[in-house]
Amino acid sequence: MIYGYIRVSTDKQTVENQRFEINNFCKNENINIDIWIEETISGTKKVGERKLGKLLKTLDNNDILICSELSRLGRSMFMIMSILNLCMDKGVKVWTIKDNYRLGDDLTSKVLAFAFGLSAEIERDLISRRTKEALAKKKTDGIKLGRPIGSKSKNLKLSGKEKYIQNQLKNKVSKVHLAKKLKVSRSTLFNFIKENNLDTFT
Repeated sequence: MIYGYIRVSTDKQTVENQRFEINNFCKNENINIDIWIEETISGTKKVGERKLGKLLKTLDNNDILICSELSRLGRSMFMIMSILNLCMDKGVKVWTIKDNYRLGDDLTSKVLAFAFGLSAEIERDLISRRTKEALAKKKTDGIKLGRPIGSKSKNLKLSGKEKYIQNQLKNKVSKVHLAKKLKVSRSTLFNFIKENNLDTFT
């Protein structure tokens, strides 16, 4: 399948110029677009929030994605490289017209794939390092890290039991006895009841 992808950032911009460029290119290459994907959205938006994200999930080996230029895929170089890397992993060819770019199964593409992978690894390493530095600073500043005490127990043991607890309270079952039945501390049960307004009948 051959896909034509068109993106503009605002309603004031027209898709016709990009469509003309792609159609003219296809005419010279003696190929036809099977499916057009058009969207009006900023290139800074996450790929998953765009039609492009849905398209990338459906693309198969040997499919071709054509757009007027690489900047239509995204605004940041890292985003573009991530998209191209995904396409390469799936065996999808990406052709752009203005950049005269061809991503396929050749030596140049393999070199680019290595660069994409290295770039992604460096980015992940930088994110991990920044996260560790931020956590270390918080610890130095005396800020306690992790969940507040008791929050895990409430979420795991009482979540989804609101109706049961409310019925028990309605039937005059004491909170102390109910806490024992649910195998949680009294304070955990009391806080859960208060936070979820379950003591209407008490």
